[in-house]
Amino acid sequence: MASNKHEPASDSKLIQIVDAALLLAAEKSGAWLACKPGCSQCCVGVFAINQLDALRLRDGLDELASRDPDRAEQVRRRAAESWLRLSGEFPGDPLTDALDEDAEAFESYANDEPCPVLDPVTGTCDLYAARPMTCRVFGPPVRSEDGLGVCELCYHGATPEEIASCEMTPDPDDLESRLVEDLERRGGAAGKTIVAFALTR
Repeated sequence: MASNKHEPASDSKLIQIVDAALLLAAEKSGAWLACKPGCSQCCVGVFAINQLDALRLRDGLDELASRDPDRAEQVRRRAAESWLRLSGEFPGDPLTDALDEDAEAFESYANDEPCPVLDPVTGTCDLYAARPMTCRVFGPPVRSEDGLGVCELCYHGATPEEIASCEMTPDPDDLESRLVEDLERRGGAAGKTIVAFALTR
C-alpha cells in the first residue's frame, strides 16, 4: 500500500516556487495588497483542494501535534464539527470525500462555513506553513479563464494597468498537476475534496 506521506522534496520545490511568486507579487503591489494576519474574509466558505493539498495539511497537523498538542486538538475538533455540519449535503461521494465534477452543485455549498484551520480568536491560520495552494495565491492578481482576478479587499484605487503589472504567475511549469497525478498513480486518494474532510480522515 502507498504511503500517506507526500514526497517532501517535490512538494517543497512547488511551495518554494509559489511562495517566491507571491513574494514578488507582494513587492510589486505594495500597499495595494491589503492581506495581513487577522484578515480572514477568504477563510470563510469552503473551496476545493487537491489530494496533494490534503496530504500536506495532514502532515502539517501531525507536525503541529508534536509541537503544540492542544492547538492541534482544537484544529481536529473544529474539523470534526465542520464535517458533521457539512457531510449531509456534501456534493460528492460521502465514502471517499471526493467532490463531484459538477461545479454548479458546489457553487452554493457551505459559503458561510469557516475553515476549520482558522483560529476563531486570532483570525490566523493554524496550519499556515501547510496551507493549500489556493490560500497561497489568494490576494494578488492571478489569471484564470475568467481573466485577472484579485481579492475584493485589495488594489483599491489601482488602474487595470497597475493591477496587471502586479500579476502573479504561481506555477509556470504546472509542477502541481504532475505531483498530483503522481500521487494518485501511486495509490493515493483521487479527486478533489475540502479542508474539513481532508483533516477528518
